[in-house]
Amino acid sequence: MDSMLPSMGTSKSVLLLGAGFVTRPTAVELDKAGIYVTVACRTLESAKKLCDGLRYANAISLDVSDDAALEREVGKVGLVISLIPYTFHAQVIKAAIKTKKHCVTTSYVSDAMMALDREAKDAGITVFNEIGLDPGLDHLYAVKTIHEVHEQGGRVLGFWSYCGGLPAPENSDNPLGYKFSWSPRGVLLAARNTGVYYKDDKVETTPGEKLMSTAKPYLIYPGYATEAYPNRDSTPFRARYSIPEARNLVRGTLRYQGNPAFVQKLRDLGLLSEEPQEYLKTATTWQEAFAKIIGSSSSTEKDLVWAVSSKTEFANNEEKDRILAGLRWIGLFSDEKIEPRGTALDCLCATLEKKMQYEKGERDFVLLQHKFEIEWADGKREMRTSTLAEYGEPEGSGKYSAMAKLVGVPCAVAVQMVLNGEIKDRGVLAPVTHELAEPIRVKLQKEYGIELKEKTLA
Repeated sequence: MDSMLPSMGTSKSVLLLGAGFVTRPTAVELDKAGIYVTVACRTLESAKKLCDGLRYANAISLDVSDDAALEREVGKVGLVISLIPYTFHAQVIKAAIKTKKHCVTTSYVSDAMMALDREAKDAGITVFNEIGLDPGLDHLYAVKTIHEVHEQGGRVLGFWSYCGGLPAPENSDNPLGYKFSWSPRGVLLAARNTGVYYKDDKVETTPGEKLMSTAKPYLIYPGYATEAYPNRDSTPFRARYSIPEARNLVRGTLRYQGNPAFVQKLRDLGLLSEEPQEYLKTATTWQEAFAKIIGSSSSTEKDLVWAVSSKTEFANNEEKDRILAGLRWIGLFSDEKIEPRGTALDCLCATLEKKMQYEKGERDFVLLQHKFEIEWADGKREMRTSTLAEYGEPEGSGKYSAMAKLVGVPCAVAVQMVLNGEIKDRGVLAPVTHELAEPIRVKLQKEYGIELKEKTLA
């Protein structure tokens, strides 16, 4: 398709960096809109696979750490989409600034990205970020309600927002109640983050080493047994969402009941350690490796169970039995061979990747809810919710998972709006203001049926 690109000019062409599982909906929606997409990935085969069935797409191999090669490819198009790990975004934005081309990502704006705001404005480019699911759709509906309340003279005293990318309940059939569409590493590392939030107008901190043990049942629909815990630092959102009046503010993660306690035990037992160990660099059995990780006197199941019991605490015997059954299911007491990756975390991830993939016909599920405590000018209080419960298409159907759709489609919409000049602001942006969020929210609702359902509870 390369030969067709020049006739379009650069304004209706994009460079899509990455070929991960959320990139397909972005490429498909842009293709439908007649936008030429160059898919760039380190491995050409992955890029070609993503282009399958698309009219206006071509695949190239590109190493983004090669600045000259990156700038050359960005220079050929009107906009670059960065759907690669967030650590590369600043590098991509620098290439966009140098070539004066727009940029879109679905990631949080990091300090390194924000530091480029002035240069992006001087280059006259839009660098639009945080437009996937979370962050993304969550912003659009948080901003909508907050804007409406303020317009009507009210105040938002409390804001609680929880999101979970989960397997459909009937497919949550393993001890973690979870499945992976991509590497488990990021999910498990996120379980070690410190949580910071506002409670009764005070900053509360949950240290990372205890984060998962603080998860509490959180009722959204009675049919789903979910637990919630804080996700990183929520405190900047008082300013970002313009709700300085909020006394309670937390953004967090949802998991099925029992998952946080299980992940906490994995941490307590040293299985989430990134410390390199010689004995994990060669093929050995899990029972031998696990014995060394937890300091067991031998690799017999009896001694392993004793060592587990001495390294972590259980709420009761029922929880102990459940956790031990889960460790057995993973294979930690067995003569199953580890994949030697050097650290406990990476060896565990290699095993979980095999045992916790979505099987053919299984579906994923996204649950997202905002809860607003509103105080009106006359002193009356009201609780409102905005909720999204979305099931993906079955694995192997060739259609979108819920996560891929809800990250990839908002991204594609933002790309089109930047290219069409509907988003005119320049610099490093995120949809956390009414002016930026509302047009995207309306387009997603009207054209794609993607929306959060709003209710007044009391």
